[in-house]
Amino acid sequence: MRRPIIAGNWKMNMTSAQGVRLVEELKPLVADADCDVAVCVPFTDIPAVSAALMGSNIRLGAQNVHFAENGAYTGEISAQMLKEFGVEYVIVGHSERRRMFDDTDEVVNMRMHAALAAGMTPIVCLGETLEQREGGETERCLSYQVEHSLKGLDDVSKIVIAYEPIWAIGTGRTATAQQANDTIAYIRKKCAEVFCPKCAEKVRIQYGGSMNAGNCKELMAMPEIDGGLIGGASLKAADFAAIVRYNK
Repeated sequence: MRRPIIAGNWKMNMTSAQGVRLVEELKPLVADADCDVAVCVPFTDIPAVSAALMGSNIRLGAQNVHFAENGAYTGEISAQMLKEFGVEYVIVGHSERRRMFDDTDEVVNMRMHAALAAGMTPIVCLGETLEQREGGETERCLSYQVEHSLKGLDDVSKIVIAYEPIWAIGTGRTATAQQANDTIAYIRKKCAEVFCPKCAEKVRIQYGGSMNAGNCKELMAMPEIDGGLIGGASLKAADFAAIVRYNK
């Protein structure tokens, strides 16, 4: 019932020229994908990559969005600025933004609503630290994030959720497939409590903890995992395509 979504997060990598070369190589490799495919690129790459993706099945995403429509926010980018170039997805609340740039759940919530108001689909990241995982606090942490980061939604299925255990981001470590599935099942259960069971059953929840070509089949075989938010592996066309084509 839920169509999987594989989204690449290039982070602060790729110049515009490099990004165009990457998507040109990627397009024929994923043309027959049985899932939604997106690349979330740096702001400066958006115009060139948007043009390069025209006519393909790869959707364009950004890595952040400001919550205000305009104003004195030096260095920030609004939702309408992204929409002008055909951006359809935008990552909000990535663990790196939360940790390094002090994006609180309240700020994440405002960013999410700004993206929705502009007609984009936010990919809202949730996840626990290693200390929280080892201390048995995973469910408490995720419960708080669902209640506060997603506050005010009338239908949770309008967004994509990315479960990214912070201890597995860029470390090469990954949760076992069963751990990831069980944790995502808890997020879905919490969404059913806060929103509604029908909406929670429809919302797509990705796994965002070091999914790669070697472990994607096992992870994607899990019933609760609806895709992946891919970091390093999205920077090489062959590696990203292997994840997109996990069922081929």
